[in-house]
Order: sequence, then C-alpha cells, then structure tokens
Amino acid sequence: MAIELHFTLILFSLFLVSSFTFPLPPILPRFPSSAVSAELKQRSHSAPNTPYRTKFFTQILDHFNFNPQSNHVFQQRYLINDTFWGGAKNNAPIFVYTGNEGNIEWFTENTGFMFENAPSFHALLVFIEHRFYGKSIPFGGNRKVAYANATTLGYLSSTQALADYATLIIDLKKNLSATDSPVVVFGGSYGGMLAAWFRMKYPHVAIGALASSAPILQFMDLVSPDIFNSIISQDFRSESENCYKVLKGSWKLIEQTANKPEGLELLQKSFRICKSNDFGAGSLEGWLRTAWVYTAMTDYPTPSNFLNPLPAYPIKKMCEAIEGTEKGKNDELEKLYAAVSLFYNYTGTATCFDLDDDSDPHDLGGWQWQACTEMIMPVGGSNKHSIFPEYKWSYEDRESSCQFFYNVTPRPHWITTEFGGHAIQTVLKSSASNIIFFNGLRDPWSGGGVLKNISKTIVALVEKSGAHHVDLRYSTKEDPKWLKDVRKQEIKIIASWISQYHQDLHSNN
Repeated sequence: MAIELHFTLILFSLFLVSSFTFPLPPILPRFPSSAVSAELKQRSHSAPNTPYRTKFFTQILDHFNFNPQSNHVFQQRYLINDTFWGGAKNNAPIFVYTGNEGNIEWFTENTGFMFENAPSFHALLVFIEHRFYGKSIPFGGNRKVAYANATTLGYLSSTQALADYATLIIDLKKNLSATDSPVVVFGGSYGGMLAAWFRMKYPHVAIGALASSAPILQFMDLVSPDIFNSIISQDFRSESENCYKVLKGSWKLIEQTANKPEGLELLQKSFRICKSNDFGAGSLEGWLRTAWVYTAMTDYPTPSNFLNPLPAYPIKKMCEAIEGTEKGKNDELEKLYAAVSLFYNYTGTATCFDLDDDSDPHDLGGWQWQACTEMIMPVGGSNKHSIFPEYKWSYEDRESSCQFFYNVTPRPHWITTEFGGHAIQTVLKSSASNIIFFNGLRDPWSGGGVLKNISKTIVALVEKSGAHHVDLRYSTKEDPKWLKDVRKQEIKIIASWISQYHQDLHSNN
C-alpha cells in the first residue's frame, strides 16, 4: 500500500498510512492475500466438495518460555480427512498442510494436489490452522484481546507456529496409535516456507516437505528489493510492449489528470468508483497496483477463483483488453479501466467499485504484525524499467511504520539466523534432505525462491510458465503438459521418500 499492501482494496502488508508524515514504502504484497470484492466472498466453485471433520487441539501459548503466562492454552483448529487412510496398522502416511496466514478452510480450496493423491498413497489428510488466524485465536478466542498490542501479539511468530504443528502432529499420531506412520508436510507461499522450515527444524516429525512458491530467500541482503516488481513488469512486457507501456505510463497519467480542474471527478467516473468514497489519486493508484500484482501472481493456465474470479492466462487477457479498447477522448484511461476491470469484475456483476471496503473475509489481519517483527522481506523497490514508479526500498521506512503502529522494532535478520539463507546451497546440502521447492517464474515471489537443485534429495522444480503455487491447485482437463509433468515428478519423489522410510523402518525392526 502506498502504503504497504494488506488485502483490502488498497492492500497493505503493513498498514494504510497515507495520512502520516514519515516516508512510506510502496506496496508490499502479502502472499496469497486477496483483493476484496463481491466475488471474493464467494467460495470457489471449481474445487470439489471434499469432506473433512473440524477438530480443535488444546495448544500451549508459548513453547519457548516457562513463565506462568507461557502455560496458558488456546484452541487450535485443524481439519482432518481419513476417507483414504490405510490405517495405523499399515503405517500409512499422513499428509499435513502447514497453515498460512489466514482461515485454514480457504487454503483447502487451493490444495487439490493433496486431496487428489491421497487415495493412491492411502494417506490421512490434516490441515492445521496457523495460530492467531481463523478460529485459532489465543486469549479465550477473543480476537480483540489477542490483537490488542505487542504484549499479546508477541506470541504470533513462525517459530511458535512450527512448534504448534510439531506438538499437534505428535499428539495426533499418538492418539491414532500411528507413531510409525510417516508424515509429509505440504505448503504454498508462506505455508511453503513453513513446510520447508518444518522439515529443517523437525526432521524427526516429518520425513519430507513439498514447499511450493516458498520465498525463503526474500530477506535482507539476499535478493534485490526490486526483483518482485521486475518480474511483474517482465510478465506484462512479455505479452505486449504496448501493454507494458500503458501500465508504465499510468501513474503519470493519473497524476496529471488528478491535478486538472475536476480531474478527480473524471478519474472516479472513468474507473466507475462508487460515489460514497473519500476518493483520491493515491487510493486509485493502490487499487491499480493491487490488480497488476495479484494478476501476475495468479497467472494460471486455467480459470481460477483463488483471489478473484479470473480467466485462464489473465495477464494475456488484460493486455488484450488494453489492445482492444476503442480510441476516444479518454483513450488511455479507458485502456486502464478495461484492464483493471478484468481483475475486479470478470464476472461483470459489479456496477461500481468500493475502494473503502476493509472487510477481511479470510481472517488475514495478523500478517501486518508478522511483517513488523520477523518477516522483513524487501519487496516494493522499483527500477526505471518497472511498470511501477521508481522507488528505493528502505528498511528505515519499515522500522518507522512499525514503531508508530506497534511500538516495536523489527528484527530484520532473525529469520536468516533461525533458518538460514546465506550460502543456502552449502548449508542445506550439509544439513537437510527431502525437500521439493517448486517455483513458477511468472510468480513475482519466485525471485526469493530456491531455483537450483541443492542435492539429490533437495530438488528445485522450476517452470518458466508457472504462477503462484499452481502445482498445488486442483487438476483440470485443460492443464498444460508442463504442469502435469511437474505434479508427476512431485508424486514420484514423495513416493520415494515413503518407500525409503518403510524400508528403513523394516530394517530397524
């Protein structure tokens, strides 16, 4: 958001802060995130209605301290499906999804890979919700209390979440008398980062991890802050040079239009913005940024309804919309409207767009705290070739924002201290195994992903046409061959892990 990008129409990963005086970064997209629209509140109709049971686990508040507060507990939600499970007697595997920053039910709609392959593996399916999200709220389930300040939010961190997963999995296996059933963890985006880190930190709990679109290298001093926006720019430019030029020139056009007499009224009319809004050029720019960013992330080869309803290859369709606009008095504005309406109104049901909508249908609100403490991911820098205005990412800007809103100072190097990142190939080669990293190069988060094989058991599957965790989505008849091949490779590798585990288990008994 202009402000860093959360998930409202002007999304922010930190906060909407246009009214404050200190300098602020441009948008910092969240991972799955979402742009709120009427369509977003609908559940996906493309995913099969896979049944699962909802359960709750009594989880400890603080795994790493022994003061009285640490022993408080909360109810952590998890979803379970045993339809295909081969049972504890057969040491059948358990597939666990390491929940992201949101309602766990939402993520089950985009993890069809697990559901579709559970029968052949005879696997038990478990989806664990991340603490402080969805219904897994500490402090009596009271979100207002849990999110009150740093004293309570201090228990929201990736390390606490990983410890939650380990504790829950061990207890679940014990209750099922399945202590010898192998566990494979799956995750996409932030959940993919957690899956990889879980395998690294808890190898005695999980035998392997599929980490899809997991930008574990998107941290300070590891990758350029410009790489995220550079990938988005290249995505659009590869479709059409004219499309790229229109988007790149949009910011100057909006600024020039807004400075004219009745310019804001013209912009509001051109983009069909609902009249009730306290409308300004900044809010419009944030709204456009959101569309370009999330279209690039979800540039899937088949229709989707993950963030908003979108056609197959939405970048291509956006550029076609720009190219197909008839010339007229406000030609350039109409081109932008044609493109942005594909993201916000592909179904054609919206009559106007509400830029003030601050609803949170997927319970994503805790991410802004994580982005102010440990998840200091330099995203948002833009060079002169970017479709976004030139901007230099600044840690100082982030620190100022976090001090203002939470009175907390970020720890920018904690993640790489805890999980590594520097010389990642050397470190993981000597310390880890059984991790699949999938990245699609059309996904802007791929700039912080593992793109090369590290060892025989730490494999990078990279697809130039892939988007954000596309491999985890439900399969369709229209899937391209490359996507089918990626999934076949993942299945083969996971099967080898389980086979090796059973061989080792048999030889040790």
